[in-house]
Amino acid sequence: MSGFSAQWLALREPYDQAARNRAVLDAVAAAFVGASPVAVTDLGCGTGSTMRAISPLLPALQSWRLVDNDETLLVAARRAMPVGADVATVAFDLARDLELAFGACDLVTTSALLDLVSTAWLDRLVASMVRLSRPLYAALSYDGVVTLAPASRHDGIVIAAVNCHQLTDKGFGPALGPHAARTAPERFRRAGFSVMESRSDWSFGADDRDIQTEMLAGWARAAGEMGIARLILDEWLRERRDHVESGRSTMRVGHVDFFATPTGRR
Repeated sequence: MSGFSAQWLALREPYDQAARNRAVLDAVAAAFVGASPVAVTDLGCGTGSTMRAISPLLPALQSWRLVDNDETLLVAARRAMPVGADVATVAFDLARDLELAFGACDLVTTSALLDLVSTAWLDRLVASMVRLSRPLYAALSYDGVVTLAPASRHDGIVIAAVNCHQLTDKGFGPALGPHAARTAPERFRRAGFSVMESRSDWSFGADDRDIQTEMLAGWARAAGEMGIARLILDEWLRERRDHVESGRSTMRVGHVDFFATPTGRR
């Protein structure tokens, strides 16, 4: 699995939390009204952002199983647990051993993961959820739609290259990348789940300079790996960074959230 630094996850967490779709979150909360206790397994947990986002929406008596392959991120997650939560962290290779990762749970969650996985891995996840007959909350799947303002003349070629890079292997086989936002809900519907989905776009304003700067650097690296000429990337970065530093730049990065519930469950 492709790694992410704790620093990057900390930088993006406030934007993730703001982007999470409220209607989808409300559906998760409604599904567990009156349930107690609630056991949650979070796949690819990182530093525990999903737990911090939805634990206030669930009944007070809850337990979490945080699963990731990066022990450094799990250490960070243990340092930022919600007060009163019963939390276990588990170092696990989700690419190899997904079917063994769930434990005893009432809800499975994941955020910013499904665009990294392959179609084959997604099918394994769907099959596991059918077997478990449990709901899945899946947030922040990138859909490939990026709006940058003011526009720069190389925006289109760079973002197109980024979206191609998103399809490369991130540790689970050829990644779904921007297709995950559409493919994952479809797969769950075909498997008999009721699916609620809605947008959860990142929105960066002119004052959100640090995350915009990080996004631009990451996009430039990805586009370079896909063969975009250095001359084009240097020109694009100079212009985009100038917009950021001058307080003119805004970004919207498309994502989708969904909540899939097995037929017959709330």
